[in-house]
Amino acid sequence: MSRTDITADAITIIRNASLAGKTEAVIPFSNLLAGACGILKQEGYLENFREVQDGKKRYIKIYLKYNGKEPVINAIKKISKPGRKIYKSAKEMPNVLRGRGLAVVTTSKGVMRSLDAKKSNLGGEILFYVW
Repeated sequence: MSRTDITADAITIIRNASLAGKTEAVIPFSNLLAGACGILKQEGYLENFREVQDGKKRYIKIYLKYNGKEPVINAIKKISKPGRKIYKSAKEMPNVLRGRGLAVVTTSKGVMRSLDAKKSNLGGEILFYVW
C-alpha cells in the first residue's frame, strides 16, 4: 500500500486508539514521527514509545497514557496537508488553547514545540495540534 501522508496516517491511528481505549498503537516509522513522539512523551501525552523492527520493516510502538479511564489526548488535529502546507514565522507561531494545548512544528533544526521554535526565533511547518 502506498502512503502519501504518513503523518496523517499516524495521527489517525493515535486518535482512533485513544478513543477506543487501547493502551498501545503501532504507527509506521519515520524520523519525523519519532521526533514528534519524543515531544508528545516529554509533554506527558504518551506513556512511552519505542522502535520495533520486524524483518525489513520498522514501526513505532506507542503506549498511550490515561487519567483513570479518560485518555490524556482529548484531540489531535493535523494542520498541514500534502496539498496545503501551513508555514508560520517565529512571530506567528500558534498558541493552542491559550497554552493548554501543544503545536508540533518542523523547523530547520528539527521537530519541536511551537514555543521552543518561537524562543529560538525559527519558523516552520505546523504539523499538528494536540490537547
